Amino acid sequence: MSSQVFETPRRGLNPRQAETVERLLAAGLEELRAVGHEALTVRTVAQRAGVSPATAYTYLASKNHLFAELFWRHLTSAEAARTAAGTPVERLQATMRALTARIVEEPELAAAVTPALLGTDPDVARLRLRIGAEFLARFEAALGEPGRPADPAVLDVLVLTFSGALLQAGMGLLTYDQIAEQLVSAVDVILRGNA
Repeated sequence: MSSQVFETPRRGLNPRQAETVERLLAAGLEELRAVGHEALTVRTVAQRAGVSPATAYTYLASKNHLFAELFWRHLTSAEAARTAAGTPVERLQATMRALTARIVEEPELAAAVTPALLGTDPDVARLRLRIGAEFLARFEAALGEPGRPADPAVLDVLVLTFSGALLQAGMGLLTYDQIAEQLVSAVDVILRGNA
């Protein structure tokens, strides 16, 4: 894991606390890869990290919070490809493919995050908003041109389309490869009159 600031409302972590969080998140990803999201517990993550369950719960409200945090970090740890080449449609299609490819780099995390993000945990809700904002920012960067910002209504439809595709993949209705190609087609349909 990279040394990022922990994205929770619990601000002002001292170096020892930040190191504990990093150990918990690294252990959480290892445990997720080893046993899957259904068998994982915060207790088993704590054990793997070498901390008490009480310490783990100080930083992680639930396993869904862990999954959302891991997904947020995974999504944002790769620099967004910012290419000026091509039309807005081509740039957006490349962005959709890149985001989908990034998600499937961690298949266990991809399987865990869909049910996790549907929960009502306040820490998960906050991260869900950050994740949606990241999608929005990437789509806006792909569509934006000097002197012509992206249409907010189009951006809303793109986020809704992308989120819906992720939900379908998370429910097992489509594979991530299938949604990537369907998203490419959807971009063409959505932007045909706006490109």
